[in-house]
Amino acid sequence: MEELERKTEEKMIQKKELRRKIKEKLSFTTEKYRKEADRKITESVLELNEYKSADCVFCYVSTEKEMDTFSILQDILQSGKHLGVPKCTGKGIMNVYEIHSLQELYPGAYGILEPKEDPERLIQPEAIDFAFIPCISCDRSGRRLGHGGGYYDRYLEKTHCVKAALCREELLVDEIPVEEHDLRMDFVISEKGCYKM
Repeated sequence: MEELERKTEEKMIQKKELRRKIKEKLSFTTEKYRKEADRKITESVLELNEYKSADCVFCYVSTEKEMDTFSILQDILQSGKHLGVPKCTGKGIMNVYEIHSLQELYPGAYGILEPKEDPERLIQPEAIDFAFIPCISCDRSGRRLGHGGGYYDRYLEKTHCVKAALCREELLVDEIPVEEHDLRMDFVISEKGCYKM
């Protein structure tokens, strides 16, 4: 037991250090690079057969430094798919609500745009066909480094959907340290294309 605890603590320290390094690296990327990379990532996303055939799509609403998801959100809405976006409702707890317009989003926890809590619009995890997941970094074998709150890993455990992390190539690393609860992505999508697991 002590050995397991020691290894878990080591992984947490490694992740914290990696988050710091990636955030520092991100601060050195140019706006031009970020916009061009995000445009290419969006193009790759819209070409994915798994995305095209999905009826219910989960997508995070990007913050300033994250891969820009607004074009993807618009495409989901325009294509007639059901769009679910996350809302943090407690420590480590997240629900997904359907929206029909980006005007239905409001600044919530940490200033992130979220939907209002509406029981009639709650999407059950098993109803999601495809999910776009945020990350700080990924490796090319589907391991993802999140922000450390565990919201997505806890939620995704209840789903059976295809999971794709969106990550600019400059922020990819050779290997992400993982813990038992960390879920692998089915796709990592960068401006260079899709890494399929």
